Amino acid sequence: MFSEKYKFKIPLITQKAPVFKTIIFLIILISLVLAFLLDLALGSVDIPLNEVIKVLLGQEPEKVTWTHIILKFRLPKALTATLAGAALGVSGLQMQTLFKNPLAGPFVLGISSGASLGVALVVLTASATTPTLLADLGIISDFGLVIAASLGAASVLGMMLVVSRRVQDTMTLLILGLLFGYATSAIVSILLQFSSKERIQNYIMWTFGSFAGVTWKQLVVLIPVILLSLFLAVLQSKSLNALLLGESYARSLGLTVQKTRFSIISSASILAGAITAFCGPIAFLGVAIPHLCRSLFNTSDHRILIPSVTMIGAILALFADLFSQLAVSQMVLPLNAVTALIGTPVVTWVILRRNSQKSF
Repeated sequence: MFSEKYKFKIPLITQKAPVFKTIIFLIILISLVLAFLLDLALGSVDIPLNEVIKVLLGQEPEKVTWTHIILKFRLPKALTATLAGAALGVSGLQMQTLFKNPLAGPFVLGISSGASLGVALVVLTASATTPTLLADLGIISDFGLVIAASLGAASVLGMMLVVSRRVQDTMTLLILGLLFGYATSAIVSILLQFSSKERIQNYIMWTFGSFAGVTWKQLVVLIPVILLSLFLAVLQSKSLNALLLGESYARSLGLTVQKTRFSIISSASILAGAITAFCGPIAFLGVAIPHLCRSLFNTSDHRILIPSVTMIGAILALFADLFSQLAVSQMVLPLNAVTALIGTPVVTWVILRRNSQKSF
């Protein structure tokens, strides 16, 4: 499973010319701006792009209701999608480098499963004892779910951090992360057996994933958490490059491997856990986006990959959100189904390509 054929390409310096690389970055940046504006413009009510720009600039649009639609509903959703794509992509990139495995991602360490367990404990257990009170107060549908998911993710993160201090082998850490995920999923399955149909439906709806449920108040928490974690990931670029050469070689370069692993696991877990808490478990983006960027820039240099993964992750998340709304009239598709449709062919292509090239 973790054979030598999955090693990253060395040397780390990109093979694209600097001018060509700059052009690609400009195209990606323009695409991100267009995707963001389209996410604000398209939906059940289509709004012209020039009117969207007027609203963003604080000017009066042709119809007053457009201001309400954009500022109240679509702008927080678009910001959430942008943050989610960037966070999950960078988290997946960090984990793939740390574990030297192309299929590693936010789900593998059990962070998403921990968040799911936190939500299940509130929705299924608490509601079973005081269902009417909790439902009337709206605790389950808003911040109660967010807090529960954060606590669940933090619990699994804490266990992984404790284990990481004792276990030196990253592959063992990866396996333990899978086991934590299986254990939390088993507890959730048991809780489902003792819950009412209504509560099970609430929980299942959360597992579908959505960018639309995040409010401005929640973004006040989500935005600084994600931006700080992304900044930490940027600071880790040189350490991640050193780890590509192997832990022994990284130590010879003066890198404190255990401290670096702790920092990377913390950053990756916060990125994935925060998004899972606010948006539900969103699959495939964390696995697929780093592979797209490695192929686009033909490099494993994290000084190039982290900014490109951030922007391309945001673009894909915005288009996934658009597709989930526009694919079927009068209906919104589950976000996880859309991301799976995007991610499955990408991951399949990557596996086939890597097998033919015998390198990661």
